Amino acid sequence: MGVGNKELLILGLMCMLGKCFSRCEIGFSSEGNKCVDVDECEEIPGICGKYTICFNTNGSYFCQCKSGFINNRGTVNFTGIDGQCQDVNECFNNNICGPVASCANQIGTYACICPVGYTNNSTPGDCKDINECMEAEVNREEICGEKGTCKNTDGSYWCKCPEGYTTYGNKRTPCSELKCDSFSTNSWPTQSLGGLANIWSMMRNSCLALSNPSGEEKANGEVLLEKLFTATVSVLSPGPLDNSDHVSKLLSTVENSIMLIGPQLKANRTKIETTETEAEIALRRGKTRPTGPIHLTNENASLDTDWETASGTGTYPGFAMAALLSYKNLSISDKRAFDELKGHENDSMDPSFWISSNVVSVMVSNPSTQHLSRWVNITLRHLPDIDSFTEVKYICAYWNERGAWSTDGCKREQISNASHTVCTCEHLSSFAVLMAMYPMKHPFALQMVTKIGLTISILCLILSILTFKFCRSIQGTRTTIHLHLCICLLLADLIFLTSVSRTKPVGGCRFVAAMLHYFFLGVFTWMLLEGVQLYRMVVLVFNANIRPLYLYITGYGAPLVIIIISAISRPQGYGTNEYCWLSLENGFIWSFFGPVCFIIVINVFFFIVTVWKLAQKFTSLNPDLSKLHKIKAFTVTAIAQMCILGLMWVFGAFLFDESTMVVAYIFTILNSLQGALVFIMHCLLSKQVRDDYVHFLSCICTPQKKRYSDFSSTNPSSSQSQASQSGHHTGESQI
Repeated sequence: MGVGNKELLILGLMCMLGKCFSRCEIGFSSEGNKCVDVDECEEIPGICGKYTICFNTNGSYFCQCKSGFINNRGTVNFTGIDGQCQDVNECFNNNICGPVASCANQIGTYACICPVGYTNNSTPGDCKDINECMEAEVNREEICGEKGTCKNTDGSYWCKCPEGYTTYGNKRTPCSELKCDSFSTNSWPTQSLGGLANIWSMMRNSCLALSNPSGEEKANGEVLLEKLFTATVSVLSPGPLDNSDHVSKLLSTVENSIMLIGPQLKANRTKIETTETEAEIALRRGKTRPTGPIHLTNENASLDTDWETASGTGTYPGFAMAALLSYKNLSISDKRAFDELKGHENDSMDPSFWISSNVVSVMVSNPSTQHLSRWVNITLRHLPDIDSFTEVKYICAYWNERGAWSTDGCKREQISNASHTVCTCEHLSSFAVLMAMYPMKHPFALQMVTKIGLTISILCLILSILTFKFCRSIQGTRTTIHLHLCICLLLADLIFLTSVSRTKPVGGCRFVAAMLHYFFLGVFTWMLLEGVQLYRMVVLVFNANIRPLYLYITGYGAPLVIIIISAISRPQGYGTNEYCWLSLENGFIWSFFGPVCFIIVINVFFFIVTVWKLAQKFTSLNPDLSKLHKIKAFTVTAIAQMCILGLMWVFGAFLFDESTMVVAYIFTILNSLQGALVFIMHCLLSKQVRDDYVHFLSCICTPQKKRYSDFSSTNPSSSQSQASQSGHHTGESQI
């Protein structure tokens, strides 16, 4: 009723005017003396509304709906006042398009649409099957791949694959070759890798099932993917992989498994996470090669590439896949993995390399990933840094086929920051950010303190050795022990001062490390002998001395046995990239710290017993105070000596590991105090030695005549006094 209201109003006005001013009836107009019919269809356009046909009659008109429309009042003829046309949905008639085509209603009409695989015949709704196999043969297309056979069906087709090929469950895709040889039983990993052999067996069975056409219907990618990552957890959870070959086996096995499983997944995006891994797989299917960007991400890494790179330029198999896999806890303890990085960027100083990100693997369906047409961006989040080195460089590296890290074809982008590194690579593999850590360069002040301190220590040790060798008043078992302790310490300090930082050549550095190992162990061994001697002096009343032969065998033989065993079991443990000392890897440093700790514990026991026995003797009724005081002095100096040496190597343990400037200075100062301490405690604090020093200096400083008169004196009393004094000293030295 809304359509034509204006026209009806005009018509009504005209009719009213005609009644008032004309003698003609409604529907006629006066022309002179005649009444002529008015053509309402022409005079008032749209008088019947939309989708109508207007028919003029003598004095009136009527309307009818066009084909495909019907009057909402139900009558065929109507006027603009009592009717309106609306569309008829012809698709309510189920048989209007036949059994194959689908009906699509349109305004005033309908269309019969043939499904995919059919084409319209001569009449609408008459759909004819398309023989895709024949059309592909005419157009010289291989819709089923090079090895597949096309089988036409009603409205479709399917590809029949020979053994060793599959369509991954989608029978309208080309046959893809299955590389089941990558899971061949001839190259199965050893049982030392635990669950990796189970992965190989599972993937091989799945691959063989896919190669059999009857097995394709049973393929379930989601279930197989979950089994894969469950088995991977059992491989990684025991701890670091200590062999580069094992790492290569693991990475290649998981990559090949995802390449096999990915096309079997149903969803376009699949994410899966376990305690050891996290993966995201993107998949596109279709007859045409996909285009557009790809962005895969997880907590520790992200991948940016495109579908053109993922699918490649070769034969399109009907699907394209891209996957990003992150290993959360994969650590590689085999240092041979970093051998190909030595001399990186022509560095003058060899750095230490560490993995500073999660290891990630990138996989695409493109079979040619060695030289990609477009570089791929991989963003990796850094692991916490080791801040004991002053200079750190981040390097983009990949795991090569030789079982080592390499930087070929990968570079670090400038947009990288302190927490993330963006790596751009022209090939795909397993990647990681490596941290090249350069050794701390000791400042000039520390080097000077080291040289001055060790020089003082060496001079004091030389004086001590001369004193113990030529001062007759103190000769005895303890003096012999002190003499050889100083000899070992002197040689160790000389080697340390001149050669500890000379790491080239490697053989010379290992020899220096072995000598330092030997002489420092010798110092502690002679210190143990001193504790044993003190114990015998207090506990044994008679025959307390130890025969010199036994001292030499123990003092020099025990360290030699330890050195021989260490060198035979792990010769590469001697010498590092920074110092000619024992390696900190695999606990080799304990070939030094183990015996040292054992000696300190034994000496503590001896000293406790000695102090306890001394306390008992001091409380006795008739103690020999002179002897007890001497033993007490010996014990105090021995304990002080052990404390200084032990404390020095507490800091020395950290110096060769993750040192700081404070630790380096403390170690240097304590190291320089060793020789000075021995000289002060065993020489300057001894009255006998001081008397000998005074006598020696008086002989040098006294004028020639006086010395001659002294030596020619025949005073009997003087001679007797000197003899008595000499005998007194000799008696004291027996203690």
